[in-house]
Amino acid sequence: MKKVFCLAIFFQIIFGSLSLLGAQTFISDNGYVEFVSTAPLNTFKGTSENLHGLIDLEKNRIDFYVDLNTLDTGIARRDRDMRNTYLESDKYPFAEFTGEFSQGLEYVLSADSMTEVSAIGTFTMRDIDQELVVDGTITSTEDSLFLEASWTILLKDFDIERPGILFYELAEEQTINIKIDLKKQI
Repeated sequence: MKKVFCLAIFFQIIFGSLSLLGAQTFISDNGYVEFVSTAPLNTFKGTSENLHGLIDLEKNRIDFYVDLNTLDTGIARRDRDMRNTYLESDKYPFAEFTGEFSQGLEYVLSADSMTEVSAIGTFTMRDIDQELVVDGTITSTEDSLFLEASWTILLKDFDIERPGILFYELAEEQTINIKIDLKKQI
């Protein structure tokens, strides 16, 4: 009887803790994103400090988006051409990834740890959806989750034509890197 009582208390503590942690939502509106193009004669980045993110542990939901008009390559003319001609950001202002962790949530929940994670979801740009698996790491603390992730896309998958001008040479494959510190919402 004593063992059954001890086991009941143990499970209540464990599942009670997971339930409390699972009900947490983490958000941020100032993450970092970069789109990296590496072509034979030219490598450049489009960066933004305006990545918005949400991780809802209870619903196992992940959502990150950036306003493409905030991307900066360091050259005003290239930024204008990128936004107006190739991304058409006046018509399609956002790039977004929504999905869920491919494993259970318990691996994210231990405080003060770094964990490799994988998410399955949809990356949307120019109103075109592409299914992706994104790998990254989450470092968790009591009040925050710091996420770093990276994946690649092909321009043709989003109906983006590569510029023909030599000094604007653009790789077909683009690497997207994100870093974001999400704070627990109370």
